[in-house]
Amino acid sequence: MAGLKEDPVLGIDGITIKEELKIVKPEIDKLRGDHPVLETVGEVIKGESLINNRSVIDKVREEGSCGQGERDMVPLTSNSIHRSGSRPQLDLSKAAIEGTFEERDPTILLPNQSDDISHLALDIGGSLIKLVYFSRHQDRLTNDKRKKTVKERFGISNGNRRSYPILGGRLHFVKFETSKINECLDFISSKQLHCGGMDSHCWHSETSPNGNALIKATGGGAYKFADLFKERLGISLDKEDEMDCLVAGANFLLKAIRHEAFTHMEGQKEFVQIDQNDLFPYLLVNIGSGVSMIKVDGDGKFERVSGTNVGGGTYWGLGRLLTKCKSFDELLELSQRGDNRTIDMLVGDIYGGMDYNKIGLSATTIASSFGKAISEKKELADYRPEDISLSLLRMISYNIGQISYLNALRFGLKRIFFGGFFIRGHAYTMDTISFAVHFWSKGEAQAMFLRHEGFLGALGAFMSYEKHGLDDLMVHQLVERFPMGAPYTGGKIHGPPLGNLNEKISWMEKFVQKGTEITAPVPMAPPGTTGLGGFEVPSSKGGTLRSDASALNVGVLHLEPTLEVFPLLADPKMYEPNTIDLSDHNELEYWFTVLSEHLSDLVDKAVASEGGTEDAKRRGDAFAHAFSAHLARLMEEPAAYGKLGLANLLELREECLREFQFVDVYRSIKQRENEASLAVLPDLLAELDSMTEETRLLTLIEGALAANIFDWGSRACVELYHKGTIIEIYRMSRNKMQRPWQVDDFDVFKERMLGPGDKKPRPHKRALLFVDNSGADVVLGMLPLARELLRRGTEVVLVANSLPALNDVTAMELPDIVAEAAKHCDILRKAAEAGGLLVDAMINTSDGSKENSSSVPLMVVENGCGSPCIDLRQVSSELAAAAKDADLIILEGMGRALHTNFNARFKCEALKLAMVKNQRLAEKLIKGNIYDCVCRYEPVS
Repeated sequence: MAGLKEDPVLGIDGITIKEELKIVKPEIDKLRGDHPVLETVGEVIKGESLINNRSVIDKVREEGSCGQGERDMVPLTSNSIHRSGSRPQLDLSKAAIEGTFEERDPTILLPNQSDDISHLALDIGGSLIKLVYFSRHQDRLTNDKRKKTVKERFGISNGNRRSYPILGGRLHFVKFETSKINECLDFISSKQLHCGGMDSHCWHSETSPNGNALIKATGGGAYKFADLFKERLGISLDKEDEMDCLVAGANFLLKAIRHEAFTHMEGQKEFVQIDQNDLFPYLLVNIGSGVSMIKVDGDGKFERVSGTNVGGGTYWGLGRLLTKCKSFDELLELSQRGDNRTIDMLVGDIYGGMDYNKIGLSATTIASSFGKAISEKKELADYRPEDISLSLLRMISYNIGQISYLNALRFGLKRIFFGGFFIRGHAYTMDTISFAVHFWSKGEAQAMFLRHEGFLGALGAFMSYEKHGLDDLMVHQLVERFPMGAPYTGGKIHGPPLGNLNEKISWMEKFVQKGTEITAPVPMAPPGTTGLGGFEVPSSKGGTLRSDASALNVGVLHLEPTLEVFPLLADPKMYEPNTIDLSDHNELEYWFTVLSEHLSDLVDKAVASEGGTEDAKRRGDAFAHAFSAHLARLMEEPAAYGKLGLANLLELREECLREFQFVDVYRSIKQRENEASLAVLPDLLAELDSMTEETRLLTLIEGALAANIFDWGSRACVELYHKGTIIEIYRMSRNKMQRPWQVDDFDVFKERMLGPGDKKPRPHKRALLFVDNSGADVVLGMLPLARELLRRGTEVVLVANSLPALNDVTAMELPDIVAEAAKHCDILRKAAEAGGLLVDAMINTSDGSKENSSSVPLMVVENGCGSPCIDLRQVSSELAAAAKDADLIILEGMGRALHTNFNARFKCEALKLAMVKNQRLAEKLIKGNIYDCVCRYEPVS
């Protein structure tokens, strides 16, 4: 588009407003001559600085139910759907988590958890004790008339599929060395987990006949230490079968978590999506002190088919004798710097450096673990502990991999899942096991690993309580988020989180320098409180985050029982939201550079949105450190957080902002742009009403495309704001709408809407309009298009974000915008009344177009997310219900129509509208240029 400056930035926050948006009369006079839309602008935006105008942000701080002073800091809103790639922010009594560092010991949020469930379960093994404990949040009642109307119209239930009380909460995962069981007992006592936690008055814990609290436990230690638990804490251990728990925990994870299972070969991690209908049978190999191999045929249907006494305990025991290491993690750390060739006898050592091709053995294949120690005249002290540790690790891992494959072969099983604390996300361990399975099966069997590998038994014990609420969990109801600590802690397993936001920021200020250099990646817990359940000493050195780049991060798992799969997806199993593939290193580097370069601008914007206070500055600085560390972590290993796409990066940015209480950075800007756009809307509607039907339809599509230029996430667009007002930019953009567009299906869409010749087609029954930005985009672009559909007798549902992201309009904001627009349009007024958007139906109208009024409803639903993008595998129940009778989908904006869903196929007609505001995306996606337009119409196939 001529006259518009190119800029490669798309959808990136952080542009500091350096000039105020003003509309002054001389500018209006200049534009008024040939553009009637501008006649009534008036003084819509005063000369008031947006930077210094503090956004009004409602916040609530709630005490967490467990943990020493643990607090959840959440914004108060009236919505209950709270899914995004970000932390939940709507009905946050159910979901908010602040100050956590869980990754390999993830906190799991359970907003639908029963209140009469016991809240602690244990897996006490020979080497480690694993805890799962539950903390709850009380519901906050909301009074949202829009939501009530939507529920009544679409017949949405309250989402409670159970007959007993439900509460929100989260599951915490902690581990201790069994040898330090007293520290575990101290931890349980300090958090009062043995008597109902900090909120014990709300719990109805089970009790034994003698009056002691009953706590579910599994593993041999549940028998060995039963008396100690009763003596120290006054609780009785209700013992659950170890195999039952392992299988229950594994089945739950494989069914419920999208990126739970993954393969690991030659350092390459690939996540595997498991079809719930094709999960069974499989072989579960649990590697603890020893190894159990379990053939799993279904829920509660399994058989232990084999095992070996050479497992994690063997590695730790021999390693301690041979290297003097004091902990399992220290031994693993040592192996990362080892070279097993100094100790292991290889095939090449026997055959003079040659392969043994006849039987398919390479020269580097281990012929005999520790074999070189036979012929060399060395003592133990002559060998490096690092080499001993690696040789020992490979010996045990190869053995486990081979035995596992042979058992899979016995029963014709192709999939083998490995779990247990022996693995710990360790690259060498996983590669060795994978190599063994691949080698012996000749590539026919596959070794897969679990992200929550160490907590299978503890999770299964927790699920053994009645009314645990997890039985019917679906994969689309779990959302994984990564809090601040994830990039710092890597694969470490540790205990309780920091208590609140202030503690988190204080930690950041104390331990993290400017930039991404890490001086102390993990905080130390208070002495005498958590033992090894506390934060461990970091292993990173210099400017790197960790010495082992392949350690997995497991995020916080949030259960959102109201999320559903979008019912109009043509093939949900084949659906992939991301259109940008970040597995391409060049793409990854480009987008990471874009995000990094504009981080300082984003911090300025965030701080200014809250008045530039000292508190805001502290939070802004902490946000910068945390997000920088996320980017550095993902640049080092893109698969660390699961499958990575551009949408995930944009969601992560929004999540990180909210984590530091920057709830709506663009609130004041959105309000001003809405006011400016609403002021000129009456003239635009009058102009549209004067056109013929065919001209009006083209003008509406042009208007929607032109108005989509208003994107505060695009640097190119922000540069335009410095050169003129939003009305000037809108007018210029409208004038540049020259066809053909880069993707131009308008003529096909026109024929569907108007019909060929005099034959009028049937109108659509219901249209879902996925709206994008506030201001001109929604007011001058999408509302007029919605009005046209209403005029034709089509029900219209405006679909907007549940949470703020960039300058996107939210479902909370839309009813007020519609109400203002309805003051000037009888069509919108009557439709808004029918859709329950107007509380007061006595709204003055000024267009006098009652003959065109429509009684079909105009409704607003939230999409269930708080991101510039949308993943249609996880949408709100409102949207899912509204979609059931919809026969037209309009996806508008870059995030929803280009970044995600450009390649999505639906069961009904779809129209995808967007202006491309990023040169790289234009080249990759549509082979065009910045400011090209996309009008892609897809009829029902």
